[in-house]
Amino acid sequence: MLKIKIIPVGKLKEKFYIDACKEYIKRLDFYCKTEIKELPEGGGLLKEAELIKAEIIPGSFVIAMCIEGKLHSSEELAEVIQKAQNRGKSAICVLLGSSEGMDESVKAMSDLRLSMSRMTFPHHLARVMVLEQIYRAMQISIGTKYHK
Repeated sequence: MLKIKIIPVGKLKEKFYIDACKEYIKRLDFYCKTEIKELPEGGGLLKEAELIKAEIIPGSFVIAMCIEGKLHSSEELAEVIQKAQNRGKSAICVLLGSSEGMDESVKAMSDLRLSMSRMTFPHHLARVMVLEQIYRAMQISIGTKYHK
């Protein structure tokens, strides 16, 4: 079974974000094993980069969420995940930097730099959005009506 590890810098505090993440993780349980490994914010981008790198699953397909990344449709993200699996990747790590961003060394080691939009979102909301898009990608892959 595919493993998805979301590695965000920063802790969720707002109950509505926490509840939304729990809901999508519950939905994803049927398709993959999903884990969120929150990392502490602060100490600078280099310190955060070292913490992120230590949590990446060896041999995984790594997606760095960053504003300068490529824009993909939901269908294209589903295809990226499917292709990673077809190439033998059993794990996908999705990296979310702090409100200060993400160190270039982390972005450079990723397989894909992905942007949700050219707009700026709170990084806590971005976590919910990433989980929803992964769930949507799974639904697209199996052909359900969730994705319209």
